[in-house]
Amino acid sequence: MSEIEIEPISNQNYHVVSKMVGELLTEIMDAINEKAFNYIPSETERRVKELVEADKYWVFMAKDRSSGEYVGFVSIYESYALYSEGAYGTIPELYVAPDWRSNKVGSKLLKAAMKFAVKKGWHRLEVTTPPLPEFARTLEFYKSNNFKISGGRKLMVSINA
Repeated sequence: MSEIEIEPISNQNYHVVSKMVGELLTEIMDAINEKAFNYIPSETERRVKELVEADKYWVFMAKDRSSGEYVGFVSIYESYALYSEGAYGTIPELYVAPDWRSNKVGSKLLKAAMKFAVKKGWHRLEVTTPPLPEFARTLEFYKSNNFKISGGRKLMVSINA
């Protein structure tokens, strides 16, 4: 494998992130054998563009220097909670293409997220992984990058306005 560089998203890469989000969601749905997400590429691309340009959502991309191919990304947004003593970062998505896993790409993306968190003045980053055996490797990845289990399970309810 060649050298990986991490860079902030640019407006030419919204479609690349949208495609990788589709790959991530497909992988999750295949693992749990449930259609848990409704992925529409053009809408996902539009959303990432709007959120990034509104400075509400930050994305760092992993790029193979030799080929110029993007092989992963991490996204972050600012959250607030009384228990965290103010603002902190939440990682909603981290994806590395299958051929690039176990090559420290994910760790490099997390380091970029942590460096960004310091610049924002956050004192913590949070991420949620499903508490299922299919995601044990994901949990171990985060733990190997100094994340600690802080309790609870992420739950959601769809709100239809």
